[in-house]
Amino acid sequence: MGSVAEGSETGDQVLGMAFALLTSVPPVFGLYTSFFPVLIYTLLGTGRHLSTGTFAVLSLMTGSAVERLVPEPLGGNLSGIEREQLDAQRVGVAAALAFGSGALMLGMFALQLGVLSTFLSEPVVKALTSGAALHVLVSQLPSLLGLPLPRQIGCFALFKTLAAVLTALPRSSPAELTISALSLALLVPVKELNVRFRDKLPTPIPGEIVMVLLASVLCFTSSLDTRYNVQIVGLLPGGFPQPHLPSMAELPRILADLLPIALVTFAVSASLASIYADKYRYSIDSNQELFAHGVSNLISSLFSCFPNSATLATTSLLVDAGGNTQLAGLFSCIVVLSVLLWLGPFFYYLPKAVLACINISSMRQMFFQMQEIPQLWRISRMDFAVWMVTWVAVVILSVDLGLAIGVVFSMVTVVCRTQRVQCLALGLAEGTELYRPLRESRKLLKVPGLCILRYPSPLYFGTRGQFRRTLEWHLGLGEGGEEAPKMDGPPDRVAEPVRVVVLDCSGITFADAAGAREVVQLASRCRDAGIHLLLAQCNASVLGTLTEAGLLDRVTPEQLFVSVQDAAAHALQRLEPTGPKTCTVWV
Repeated sequence: MGSVAEGSETGDQVLGMAFALLTSVPPVFGLYTSFFPVLIYTLLGTGRHLSTGTFAVLSLMTGSAVERLVPEPLGGNLSGIEREQLDAQRVGVAAALAFGSGALMLGMFALQLGVLSTFLSEPVVKALTSGAALHVLVSQLPSLLGLPLPRQIGCFALFKTLAAVLTALPRSSPAELTISALSLALLVPVKELNVRFRDKLPTPIPGEIVMVLLASVLCFTSSLDTRYNVQIVGLLPGGFPQPHLPSMAELPRILADLLPIALVTFAVSASLASIYADKYRYSIDSNQELFAHGVSNLISSLFSCFPNSATLATTSLLVDAGGNTQLAGLFSCIVVLSVLLWLGPFFYYLPKAVLACINISSMRQMFFQMQEIPQLWRISRMDFAVWMVTWVAVVILSVDLGLAIGVVFSMVTVVCRTQRVQCLALGLAEGTELYRPLRESRKLLKVPGLCILRYPSPLYFGTRGQFRRTLEWHLGLGEGGEEAPKMDGPPDRVAEPVRVVVLDCSGITFADAAGAREVVQLASRCRDAGIHLLLAQCNASVLGTLTEAGLLDRVTPEQLFVSVQDAAAHALQRLEPTGPKTCTVWV
């Protein structure tokens, strides 16, 4: 029942028409995009709770590309035929974007690049959608106020739009401003009621559908379109367009837009699917998600659809309504089909200002993501920085540039985190066989002359310098194997001269050629300094890399151990082959 309720009552068809305005194409193409992609994903997708179709962020990105390639003529005074020709060109560009991004995702599927979803971290995705929601809000202000302003695109578009709106504010339409205020006064409280009483309501209140019906009846009975020049949706063509291949001549002009659109489609869809899969304990296949969305965009482009993906708002409504299968998508398709075949004329008098209000109210969940910022600051300052850098870049520059900056900055933070890792000196927990960092416990046992170190990070070209410096400091090695000068450092440094060192490699998940050569050089320097080096808990991949780098030319197989305990026992025998194992208690 939840699937039926969500599919029939959340108003996907209304959101489709609303997001078509963001895409700069006629509203009916939003209905097409709410039908074909949903039907295809229902058959191919792995996310049981995922609702697909039009998505505000993708519509905004697509609309920016459409406006850049097919701009509105200055003045905007077009005849009916000229308007049809302009709309046809814009639809062609939007369909070409769907075709190209779908083909790109299928290529990524062929290369099994579903793992790329791991590089789009949660702070990047949430900051991207929150920043894009602000773009959506500002871009809808002209429609809310009845101002016929050209759409701003590119960097600083948000501020250009705000400046244009403030300049033209005295010319705003009182009728459309009133319609917008009344629409938001209904939609926003209904959204809050649906969230606050989700457990008590049998199904969410279909605020969008109620608002559309009321506004259409009011506009028809009061002749608002003729008396006050209120912009309306107009005639929605019945049926479906003839399938045809999008113009390939557009592809060279949209190449720069394809990758950001494909990445946002996959990132949002994969992250949403993962969230609900973890919550309801089932698994998804990221590569199958690539395939499903690739096929969805590719085939739907043949029917003049624009790029589509999973949607935050309708997915949340699906879950709140109790839907747990893709049957909701099928029922949604039935509703959209009925609008396309029979109910289209009822939307003729729907004011476009109402669609703009629906766009804004659907951004509620994206805006509320900003409430997580204080918690993110407390949990991880680095993730907080990623969130803020991505959000600021999206807001100030553009969605696609913000995505690129966010991903690059996120990668940089990963490298920075590995750069800050230090070797940890370990001691034996009394009465156990466990070795723990000396700095983390108040009472551990340590053998004079024995140093047990753990390096808890991958060893690659970016960390080799830090690895060398921290080991030199712990072992007292300078250039040429001589004692290093004294320096400030962590309180777990070994005070006595080191005779045997055990390097716990369990934290080294991988090593590249530069890192492997650093270990080989360490073995040489330890041998020259009279320090016996033992390696413990190397995984097979790391050990293979070290062997290829020449490690066994510096150490013998007897210096490699499966566990730290075995290596420590061997070290004790070497230090005190006949006497008792005396230990010093560190407090």
